[in-house]
Amino acid sequence: MPVIVEAVTQPSAQDRLDLEKIYADAPAWLLTPHADAQALIDAGLAGGRLIAGRFNDRLLGAAWLEPGSDGWRLSHLCVRKITRGRGVAARLVAAARQQAESAGAPLRLLAPAQQLEVQAWAKRLALPLDEQH
Repeated sequence: MPVIVEAVTQPSAQDRLDLEKIYADAPAWLLTPHADAQALIDAGLAGGRLIAGRFNDRLLGAAWLEPGSDGWRLSHLCVRKITRGRGVAARLVAAARQQAESAGAPLRLLAPAQQLEVQAWAKRLALPLDEQH
């Protein structure tokens, strides 16, 4: 599946619907500190942090990518439930890692400490984890 990763800066109406569908499938802990999926999407767009994976003109997964003085952080990564297991998240991570490395910085995943599944996933992708408390 050739997923194209892009920064989402001027989303179309369809892109917004796709983002809403992506984050509708997210567990509640992934939305923190935002009240809901819409607030997370709006904040990501306003801050220029949102990246997404596109296939056949539809967004299938999204995440926040933030440059920082000590490295770049990837957070709020979510893929539509019906698309999971097809490499979309891995493609988002690979593109984020490439952007960070091009800037001479490491990439780290920001996630809650108690999410063991996320820790295992980050380990499989050789992605260091910054624990969010």
